[in-house]
Amino acid sequence: MRCVVFGATGYLGGRLVPELLRAGHQVRAVARDPGKLAEVPWRDSAEIVPGDVLDPDSVTEAVRDQEVVYYLVHSLNRRDFVALDREAARTVARAAAGAGVHRIVYLGGITPAGERLSPHLASRAEVGEILLASGVPTAVLRAAIILGSGSASFEMLRHLTERLPAMVTPRWVRNRIQPIAVRDVLHYLVRAAELPPEVSRGFDIAGPDVLTYLAMMRRYAVVARLPRRVVLPVPVLTPWLSAQWVNLVTPVPNSIAVPLIESLVHEVVQQDKDIAAHIPDPDGGLTGYERAIELALARVRDADVPTRWSDAGDPADPLPTDPEWSGGTRYLDVRERHTPAAAETVWRVIEAIGGEHGWYSFPLAWSVRGWIDRLAGGAGLRRGRRDPRRLRAGEALDWWRVEHLERPRLLRLRAELRVPGRAWLELSVTPADSGGSVYRQRAIFEPHGLAGHLYWKSVAPFHAVVFGGMARNITGTAERRPSS
Repeated sequence: MRCVVFGATGYLGGRLVPELLRAGHQVRAVARDPGKLAEVPWRDSAEIVPGDVLDPDSVTEAVRDQEVVYYLVHSLNRRDFVALDREAARTVARAAAGAGVHRIVYLGGITPAGERLSPHLASRAEVGEILLASGVPTAVLRAAIILGSGSASFEMLRHLTERLPAMVTPRWVRNRIQPIAVRDVLHYLVRAAELPPEVSRGFDIAGPDVLTYLAMMRRYAVVARLPRRVVLPVPVLTPWLSAQWVNLVTPVPNSIAVPLIESLVHEVVQQDKDIAAHIPDPDGGLTGYERAIELALARVRDADVPTRWSDAGDPADPLPTDPEWSGGTRYLDVRERHTPAAAETVWRVIEAIGGEHGWYSFPLAWSVRGWIDRLAGGAGLRRGRRDPRRLRAGEALDWWRVEHLERPRLLRLRAELRVPGRAWLELSVTPADSGGSVYRQRAIFEPHGLAGHLYWKSVAPFHAVVFGGMARNITGTAERRPSS
């Protein structure tokens, strides 16, 4: 089928396009700024066009000759999001009907019956009603919290649980929620394109587990191997005050946190399971809560720091089009130096690092840190290295492990120190167009719980000496060596 996706740079849109392509559909991806999709791996397999859901002409052009419209746009980060989403939905509905589109597929939120809804949930429901009234067969899929790296609701859960070993919370943490893994959401979205034309209605979609928000935080802590979280619910915290706290503790913007938290005052549990009569469960069944969290944290667990984001394979993995505040915390110390030394000469210095050659900066600091690690039961610096000049992937190097080696360009080391998190040191060199070479150095730290954040902040003042000195001394050593 010919499918057009509005919101292709968004959280779900960026994950849906490759799934539609894998299912054999032709895809037209619409974005206000197509440049954001210039580096996606599927750019040559899909048609990328400019479009704004508030511009009738661009919407009309985008839906021309299309069979299925996926509407995955939300203006949550705007104060006037209710009016904007209403206008955008009407624009897309009119254009789809005029173009003879066969189906509209929209993802909204589960809405509890008989309650006064928060502005966020009420707006999601209104958009669904507008699309259903378009005259085009429409599938409105309604979900609660979506579990996956990049989902705003999941990122709030992640950051609150990881950064706060103890917290005072509103009573809504005891409300029931039925979350769903992003891979299952995508399963339903893709299969919805194949629904027969007589099916035009809303469906609740949800995972197999009904949990309170409190249980979600505590189970997250178990999967993430964090100590049990102490949570004290109190009756005095309003949704607005809760959002200010979330804004202070997490990187989720206040404009997004406020409407999301206002929605948490509702219990959002699947009220009908009619979707099963039209779309079967995914192979292997729906993803349980713990498994969904494991998938969302898989990049950290596998100590995998890809050199290209497109190496990501699971829908739960982060994407470059996700907001900067998503994907969990990753601290970086990046150093770059241009040197007249040839890239091959710099590489020889890089590959000989550690062991008897040392780490090219502040030897006392490295020694002290090594002794601290040994006292804590770690390896310290005593392991040295196998060969003074050449490394191979997987071998030990002082307190590091050679995780990845691309000779003569890139060396990535994974720390085996006893630290509250995971750490990597990446050294690379490339020839410079103007002669010589460019040396680049990245220290990467993914904290584990509050202790990890405090650890990074405590050592950060020494980075200019340790890592800055390393970059200067590695390039300086290469410049003093003969070029062959």
